[in-house]
Amino acid sequence: MTAYVSLFDLFSVGIGPSSSHTVGPMRAAGDFVERLRADGLIDDALSITCSLYGSLGATGLGHGTPDAIVAGLEGLDPETCDPQRVHGSWSGLVPGSSTALRDAGFLELATVGIRPTISLGGTHTISMQQSDVSFEPYTRLPQHPNAMTLTAWGDESGLPIASETYYSVGGGFIQRHGEPTSSIQLVEHPLSFSSAAALLELCERNGVSIAEIAWRIESELHGADAVLERLDLIWNTMEACISAGMHSEGTLPGGLGVPRRASQLRERLEREREAGTGDHDTSTEWLHAYALAVNEENASGGRVVTAPTNGAAGIIPAVGRYYLDFVRGADRAGIHRYLLTATAIGSLFKSNASISGAEAGCQGEVGSACAMACGALCAVLGGTPRQVENAAEIAMEHHLGLTCDPVGGLVQVPCIERNAIASSTAVSAARLAMHGDGTHLVSLDMVIETMRQTGVDMSTKYKETSEGGLAVNVIEC
Repeated sequence: MTAYVSLFDLFSVGIGPSSSHTVGPMRAAGDFVERLRADGLIDDALSITCSLYGSLGATGLGHGTPDAIVAGLEGLDPETCDPQRVHGSWSGLVPGSSTALRDAGFLELATVGIRPTISLGGTHTISMQQSDVSFEPYTRLPQHPNAMTLTAWGDESGLPIASETYYSVGGGFIQRHGEPTSSIQLVEHPLSFSSAAALLELCERNGVSIAEIAWRIESELHGADAVLERLDLIWNTMEACISAGMHSEGTLPGGLGVPRRASQLRERLEREREAGTGDHDTSTEWLHAYALAVNEENASGGRVVTAPTNGAAGIIPAVGRYYLDFVRGADRAGIHRYLLTATAIGSLFKSNASISGAEAGCQGEVGSACAMACGALCAVLGGTPRQVENAAEIAMEHHLGLTCDPVGGLVQVPCIERNAIASSTAVSAARLAMHGDGTHLVSLDMVIETMRQTGVDMSTKYKETSEGGLAVNVIEC
């Protein structure tokens, strides 16, 4: 029995700005409602409160966590919802309002002083206001720094009718207290692997690529047609996100006044190309534009693919688009191999270390994504499994110790530029690995374990709390 994180889970379609602070809490709230329904308690609920602990309490406001919780309680799903329906879900809970009145545009007709309501699961009206979501950043539960407790209240006895604690463990994955992480698939399969060394041995014994190993496991889990459909959904969503970001202008929300840059960069590159005035290879600038576009969309709360987190969502799409635009012979089949290879590598990080910024710092987010994209690019460039493993190791090795210190608790500074630079690192490391035969001193398994240990040793103030680093040295204005 070996831990393997499926493509269907590692790459999930959701909304920005954070997989752990937005997508995870929305899923947790939805799960809580479904449990109330299954236990026959939903009609007894009069109100619901939520306590956000640790990193969720520290940077939840900047990440839109309260909005996500209310949206999840109302039955919205991050993969299918209109992102605009989520924004303002919590901030609109003021006396005299209700979600029904807000959606209808009749907020001014509400009677001031009436406690606001929401539609629980879309079927049952309960009372809820802003103060029902509390922030407790200095209370850290031992199981994970991203913790939240949802409590449903019934009659006037003062006793809850149900309460659950959830952990948002990164990448949109959630774990209910007392249960294992359900999204990690424990696969009984001849091609299961728990380490990069075991993965390489499987490739050599069977004479196949890393992508083929992942394909066989995914096909066993979901069926070949479903896997192909999912691969296309993931890539189509990634491309749509790039396009949206490349054609959007203005200033990002949140108060920092960060301007969108992807659109201007695209326009300049297109002008140079059309006029024939460019005197250098612009593939790196296009790569940067792709990554900036995705992360600007994420910062705006738009539709993104968690890959493997939202904070690092731009790297894998950017490098994949670079492959299509600048590698001779690139095609959709290559994109499938690219995503399958990235899945196998990402599974190792998720199973053996962490992809959570609140747990491991940004090395767990951007570092993991860079390694996934780097190894995947090496594979579609024609690299052997050992060259792919070497590429992923190079990429991760040079992200060790990277802190998560978002200014203002927003996924903007330094996160957006960091994705662009990590995309460049992924391409450089992949091409460097292609010049060798895969033989190297530090293995991918070694660097993943080092990342895990570094995350354990890292100070909490550098783990998505905005209590250290750039977050305290950059003046917000």
